[in-house]
Amino acid sequence: MNLRGIDLNLLVVLDALLDEAHVSRAAHRLNMSQPAVSSALQRCRDLFGDPLLERGRGGMTRTVLAQTLRAPLRSILSEVDALIDRGEVPLDRIERVVRITAADDPATLLACPLIEDISRTAPGVTIVFKPWQGQEAVTREILDGATDIAIAVLDREIENIEIRKLIDVDYVVAMRRDHPAAAGFTIDAWLAWPHVVVSGQGDLRTPLDAQLAASGRRRRVGLTVPSFQLVPRVLAQTNLIAMLPRQSVATKVEFDLVFHQPPVSVDGFPLHIAWHARQNRDTAVQHVVEVIRAVFRETGV
Repeated sequence: MNLRGIDLNLLVVLDALLDEAHVSRAAHRLNMSQPAVSSALQRCRDLFGDPLLERGRGGMTRTVLAQTLRAPLRSILSEVDALIDRGEVPLDRIERVVRITAADDPATLLACPLIEDISRTAPGVTIVFKPWQGQEAVTREILDGATDIAIAVLDREIENIEIRKLIDVDYVVAMRRDHPAAAGFTIDAWLAWPHVVVSGQGDLRTPLDAQLAASGRRRRVGLTVPSFQLVPRVLAQTNLIAMLPRQSVATKVEFDLVFHQPPVSVDGFPLHIAWHARQNRDTAVQHVVEVIRAVFRETGV
């Protein structure tokens, strides 16, 4: 292949197209017209001999080749950018989108203090929170360049991914202050009332239930919800009880809940922040990383 015949700007457009999987959104992101981006997509298809993006029932989907191109393409463009732009752009002049993949709890905790800082220090940076869909999915997102930062439980080292611990998460049992089980809380009182389970898949059983069964005990699940953020309001207005990460309820003072240590041994877990090593020189991403770490340090959760 003759590299002299390749327009570097075409790769920039391809990066946006593969990231957005949507011609109009890519055009808006690049400040280009939709016909111009459509034309660039066709040129990319001719270059790679592949459709790259195909129409499906839910919109455009990436082909297998397109998926494999995302990470090396993002890496190449980052290296070219670093090669050409040897001078560092001041943070307050950077214009870009920083995508953060996080579950609802850390996203809720972070949104306000993060935006407050970014609007002051980096007003040209737009924050996009993306939903957490599991450890394997977020690992692929980081490697493919589909997300810039992940707040996640990452229990192993992963090549090319920088991982730092944010906090250690522990569990508490929560209920409304005047709940009948609140006074003289025991394991029997805990098991006498229906529980709330948080599960994105609608599960009624968790590893806790297997642990209880091993000791000849069981609990009754009265409600399963997909988000920890739904639980405090439910607890405040019902007789349900929930065991959930302390960080999910520690700041929810408006619901007047009380907390107890779990009456059985329950292991906590570390929460991490992660990003691709190629973004170690990305001023905007590194600034957002530091703001996130500061928020967790200052809130003490």
